[in-house]
Amino acid sequence: MNLRIWDTNLKVRLIGEALFNMLFWMYFPFITIYFGMALGNSIAGMLMALPPIFSMLGSLAGGALADRIGRRSVMLIGAAVQTAMFAMFAISPSIWVDYLAFVGLGLGGAIYRPASSAMVADLVPADRRRQVFATFTTANNIGAVLGPVLGAVFFFHYRQALLWTCAIVLLLYFVAIYRIVRETLPSTAKKQDRSTVVIHAFKEQVKGYGIIFRDKVFFIYIVAGIASLVPIMQLDLYLAVYVTDEVPAQTLFPWFERSPVLSGTELYGWLIGYNGLLFVLFVLPVTNWLRNWKERDVFILSSLLAGVGTFAVGLNANVWFLLFVTTIFTFGEIVRSPVTQSFISGYAPEHARGQYMAADNLQYTIGRLLAPMTVSLSGWMPPMGIFGIILICALISIVLYIQLFKARGNDQ
Repeated sequence: MNLRIWDTNLKVRLIGEALFNMLFWMYFPFITIYFGMALGNSIAGMLMALPPIFSMLGSLAGGALADRIGRRSVMLIGAAVQTAMFAMFAISPSIWVDYLAFVGLGLGGAIYRPASSAMVADLVPADRRRQVFATFTTANNIGAVLGPVLGAVFFFHYRQALLWTCAIVLLLYFVAIYRIVRETLPSTAKKQDRSTVVIHAFKEQVKGYGIIFRDKVFFIYIVAGIASLVPIMQLDLYLAVYVTDEVPAQTLFPWFERSPVLSGTELYGWLIGYNGLLFVLFVLPVTNWLRNWKERDVFILSSLLAGVGTFAVGLNANVWFLLFVTTIFTFGEIVRSPVTQSFISGYAPEHARGQYMAADNLQYTIGRLLAPMTVSLSGWMPPMGIFGIILICALISIVLYIQLFKARGNDQ
């Protein structure tokens, strides 16, 4: 992908979002630990269940507003909310203000994302969208590799400095959007009446989403996505519990006398880092390799790799076998990432693209609510029973994706 020919809007967003994403991963992985240390793990666990709900509402509102007042305006609102929340977090006098700031950060990001994705769909021809979305995914995952390593030091020892840095970066990004990024809302959407009073506008938004979810094809797509995400989301859920509790300490290089010995916790850290590294190295090449594949086949391949790879984790505890199966289920996630956004941006009507992008995020919100059930079930089921459930979810998603494209009437 030649970045020099990209629209200026995309270049500004690529740089801004990549930089912010690295800062995001410097605090996000440690936020549950932070609240657990202050309030106890049981309370922290309950508190962590609430942000996805607010994010879902913010995403729906952001998508509707993106189709009504414009992509750029909604992105500015999202960036402004996040800037204010980082500043609030930095000067917070109590743990509860910290929590409100954290919820606000999720809300601001949820408002921002549908408009951001819709802007890509507005600017990029359908045949190039996978590559563009893959480039954004690569930039974001560079932050996911570097961020946790730096955050382990900065979040706990220099938290205020880190939070102020995040606030300043978001403020600069807000200014860049305001000064450089132009509006891309299609003319068909601009023709809608914007003089509607607030209550009527809200009713219209709810009505719009009702139409979306009565769309049979879109509904199957959401349900299939939820089922396929259950395996993909296990890396920081059940796999963390399984590797930490069930995998014994072992040498990393058994053929060397002075090889480091990894505990289950340390091995899990290696798997997380390896997962992020694979994303950075391969999301663009894999997207390019599969650019001529039908969307149906990419979705099926993704579910198959994620399901089989995650299931295989329970078959052997050897470190190199675990790295091998991590490669399999990571590639299941890699091949899925760009095609989901390109599918929905091509399927959604031009005048309702923001709403469809927002509704598309529901599969991630609901998936994030359902995926932790594997951790709860692990208290009374053996590991292979849990891995079996994960594999069944993947197989269900494959059946639904086949049905999806039959209902759509083509095999794109």
